[in-house]
Amino acid sequence: MGAPIQARTQEHGQAGATSRAPAPDLARGFMLLAIAFAHAPLFVTAVGHGSAVANKVVEFFHLLFVNNHARPMFAFLFGYSLVQLLNSRTRRGADWVTARKLLRRRGWWLVAIGFVHVALLVPIDILAPYGLTAVLVAGMLRRQDSTILWTAAISLVPATALVGASMWFPLAQGRSTFTAGSVAAGTKGLGELFVARLTGWPFGLLIGVVLVVPAVLLGIWAARRRLLEEPERHRRFLVRFTVIATAVSVAGSVPTGLIRAGLWTDPSGAASWPAVLAQPLTGYFGGIAMAGVVALLAPLAVRRRGRLTTAVQALGRRSMSMYLFQSVVFVAAFSPFGLGLQDDLGLAGATGVAAATWLVSLGIADLMRRTGHRGPAEVLLRRLAYRDPRPVTGS
Repeated sequence: MGAPIQARTQEHGQAGATSRAPAPDLARGFMLLAIAFAHAPLFVTAVGHGSAVANKVVEFFHLLFVNNHARPMFAFLFGYSLVQLLNSRTRRGADWVTARKLLRRRGWWLVAIGFVHVALLVPIDILAPYGLTAVLVAGMLRRQDSTILWTAAISLVPATALVGASMWFPLAQGRSTFTAGSVAAGTKGLGELFVARLTGWPFGLLIGVVLVVPAVLLGIWAARRRLLEEPERHRRFLVRFTVIATAVSVAGSVPTGLIRAGLWTDPSGAASWPAVLAQPLTGYFGGIAMAGVVALLAPLAVRRRGRLTTAVQALGRRSMSMYLFQSVVFVAAFSPFGLGLQDDLGLAGATGVAAATWLVSLGIADLMRRTGHRGPAEVLLRRLAYRDPRPVTGS
């Protein structure tokens, strides 16, 4: 009985050496909604199915606030967590070499779990790219701020170019970017899908690393200043950044949104290329700004703690498990081996499924909190990487 009581005490964030700042967990909880929004439409065969008006409105919303925003937000929070893990281990007496080995070992296990995720479920995986990124950037955790920021800025160039190119080709052909990135099963059999997932995994892994490195490095920089853990101390900076970054992100996404909405017809190549490059570039800062918004609201949410705040925080503490839960739901809902909704829902309908999935995961996470259970994926990663089954509140 002692372990569940301890888990509940730590989860409610009571003061003490093991208490956790609420903002990072709240941000991860809301981040899962953005990830669900980004991934669910990729499982349908025709995003234009259903109400044309509803689909256009939802696609415009996606381009402004979801597409190329959810990934940077997750990457930023992942980089932030690397510093938290490093600080947690050094507070326990670990030296730099030992802590770095742990971070890299944890990263390699994330790669392994991501591979299994792809092999068994879906071709979309974010765990392996983040794991490999952790292996690659672990040594950066002791670099100077200027080195981290310059590396992040330089890495933005190939990341933006890759996403921009992937958006330009379908837009030039009048197709939705969701259609171009679709992972819908279609009429393929289980064996064919399995082979396709495995053969595409290495390519997706390398591309994923390129796309997430910039925001991971920015997360490391932010964690050194405890921006999310001490939002009241950094309130002026957070307000300025979130307002400016959000405005820039929306402005950078509007041109692509106008093209997809049919309000900007037949743009020239000289105009369309800047549009498709501006959307992902500004999206990096828009995604990070979402975490800033949560950090600014966190103190008020904690003071007026309600059921929603508690549930979202519980979801954030089990973000890996609930991310995998999303994959299970999407396969069950959309694939022809499940409910087969891939042919029946358009973009708006798929977005509705994403929201419903997030709400269900919110309820599951809160139930686990009340019963004193951690996420199964988090427990597995701990046992594999830390070689110690005891719970750790900083993981």
